[in-house]
Amino acid sequence: MALRLRRLRDEELPAYVEHTRAAYESELVAQAGLTPQQAATKTEADWARLFPEGQLAPGNEIFAVEDAAGARVGDLWIAEREGDGGQRMLYVYSIAIDPEHRGRGLGREAMLLFEDEARARGISDLGLTVLGGNDIARSLYRSLGYSERAVFMSKTL
Repeated sequence: MALRLRRLRDEELPAYVEHTRAAYESELVAQAGLTPQQAATKTEADWARLFPEGQLAPGNEIFAVEDAAGARVGDLWIAEREGDGGQRMLYVYSIAIDPEHRGRGLGREAMLLFEDEARARGISDLGLTVLGGNDIARSLYRSLGYSERAVFMSKTL
């Protein structure tokens, strides 16, 4: 299936922000081990920084991932950031394929479009964060050549 990226329209942003915020908070509990209150607090702080006054922070872009027929099958949120060595990098904040479209290689194809976007910008360093419990995503990223640079572990007695 041939996918394409389309910049999210202004009128689509509020629904995206609401949906992604709820998913992020839920993932912090399910995959990062935070309590619901901790996840709510972290989400509030992160969203205040990333969506000041409900708007997308400068340097961030959100794309609808569409199939060849123009149907939206997911979303990709990226940002240009400074890497650890001071170099420009393109960072994935979020990539999501809608549940009914998963398992068909669309996440891989969307990540390859992300790499094409980086090349078009002249950026060769890419980054993302994936929560430890998201084994499917971690496997996908490793298969695309991403390497894990840090693994944070914890234990509650």
